[in-house]
Amino acid sequence: MRIVGGDFGGRPLKAVPGNATRPTTDKVKEAIFNMIGPYFDGGRSLDLYAGSGGLSIEGVSRGIEQAVLVDQQRAAVKTIQQNIAITKAPEQFTVYQTSASRAISKLTGVAPFNLFYFDPPYAKQMIIQDVEQLIQADLVADDAILMAETDQFANLPDTIQGFQQIKQKDYGTTVITIYEYVRS
Repeated sequence: MRIVGGDFGGRPLKAVPGNATRPTTDKVKEAIFNMIGPYFDGGRSLDLYAGSGGLSIEGVSRGIEQAVLVDQQRAAVKTIQQNIAITKAPEQFTVYQTSASRAISKLTGVAPFNLFYFDPPYAKQMIIQDVEQLIQADLVADDAILMAETDQFANLPDTIQGFQQIKQKDYGTTVITIYEYVRS
């Protein structure tokens, strides 16, 4: 695993030890960022199921100003912190060891996010419920982008609480779905 592009491109990333997480492959990560825009001009991102932190680190490498990463596993948080150290830009990252739901509650009242990464364990899809909670907490910026990485059985809807599907691509057992938020 490595950082694919941007300021930190080429730097190696560590995977979370054990089988509890499933890191996004470099090929899929590159495809994700080709779909959501290869580079960003600032903004904030939120990853509620961060694993090794690879998606958020890639986003910051490509121009996201501030990334918030959440994972409940101690081993994942330790790996995230090691991977953030590789960037030499720790001030651009905030890491929480907690559940997605608790993190959203804790973040209520902060500035909204422009980019969301949803890569939960395939067997525990909570994307729709998490999005509902994010909107209720007023954490979604106008025109925000949501990237969902699921297996082929997830069957996400075309719209999720104001997020409209704009792209979807199949990579074997992995499906990437991109949504854009349109505030009503």
